[in-house]
Amino acid sequence: MEHRELGRSGLKVPPLCFGGNVFGWTADEARSFALLDALVEAGLNFIDTADVYSRWVPGHTGGESETIIGRWLAKRGRRDDVVIATKVGMDMGEGKTGLSARRIRQAVDESLARLNTDYIDLYQSHSDDQGTPLEETLGAYDALIKAGKVRAIGASNYSAARLSQALEVSAANGLPRYETLQPLYNLVERPAFEGELEQVCLTRKVGVIPFFSLASGFLTGKYRSKEDAAGKARARHVEKYLNDHGFRVVAALDTVGARHGAKPAAVALAWLMAKPAITAPIASATSVEQLADLVAATRLTLDTDAIAELDAASAPA
Repeated sequence: MEHRELGRSGLKVPPLCFGGNVFGWTADEARSFALLDALVEAGLNFIDTADVYSRWVPGHTGGESETIIGRWLAKRGRRDDVVIATKVGMDMGEGKTGLSARRIRQAVDESLARLNTDYIDLYQSHSDDQGTPLEETLGAYDALIKAGKVRAIGASNYSAARLSQALEVSAANGLPRYETLQPLYNLVERPAFEGELEQVCLTRKVGVIPFFSLASGFLTGKYRSKEDAAGKARARHVEKYLNDHGFRVVAALDTVGARHGAKPAAVALAWLMAKPAITAPIASATSVEQLADLVAATRLTLDTDAIAELDAASAPA
C-alpha cells in the first residue's frame, strides 16, 4: 500500500486514516478490537482519536475511545505497528479545556495513560484557543517532543490566518510546527477548505487529514431520504445533506462507481485522495464488513473524467 508523509514530520502513513470516534460510541469494546485487528491486517494502521471522544454520549466523561485503543494495545502488544493520533483542547469538564501549557501537560499524561503507551505519534490541537498565546502552546508541545512523549504536532479547525500565524511563530522561535491540519472537507462540504486554507497547506507543506470525509455516512449512499436517517446515531448530521445538492452528489457517486466497480464510499474517499493537498482522509466504520469499502478506496484510482464529473456535481451553488 502507498504511504505518504505527514507534512515534513518523517511519519509515514497509509492514504487513509481511521476515525476512532466510533470506539466506545457506536462500536463497543469487542467490536472495536475486531476493527483494530482488521485495520492493522489490512495495512490501515493510522488511527485518529481525541481525549474528548465520546463525551457527548450520556454517561460518558471523555476518554472512552483512547481507553479502548489502550486496552487493545495492552492485549495485542502492537504499538510499533500503529500510528496513533490524538487531540487536546476541547472541553473535558471541570475546567479542563483550551491549549495553555498547563492544560497540555496535564492532558498528554492523561491520554498516554489511557492509551497504554509512552508516546503519541501525532498530538493535535483540537480547536484554536485564541485566549492562549501561540508561543505558549507551541512551547508546551516543544517540551513534550523533547521529553519523547510526542513525535509530531498538528492542528484541527484552524483558519488559514491562524494556521499561517502559528507556522510563523514556530519558524521565528525555533519551535515545532504544525505538520498537519484537520479541516472539514468532503464532496458535499467543499468551500471551507478550498481556497485560502488549501493554499496555505500546499505552500507550507502541511499534511491535510480531513474529518467527516464521508459526511457522517451520507456519502456511502445509505441515506437517500429522511426515513433512511431516522433513529440513526448520526441522523442530525445527515439531514442537512438531504437536498438537491446532496442527491446530485450521490447520483454522481453512483454513476462513477458503476463505471469503476466501486461503492459510493470508496469513490468519495478516492476523490479526496486524488486532491494534491490531501494526505489521508479520515473515515470510520462500525463493522469489519464496512472496512472493505475503506480498503477498496485505497486501491481505487479515479480517471480525470471521473474527477471532473464529481467536481461538477459537487460544485457549491
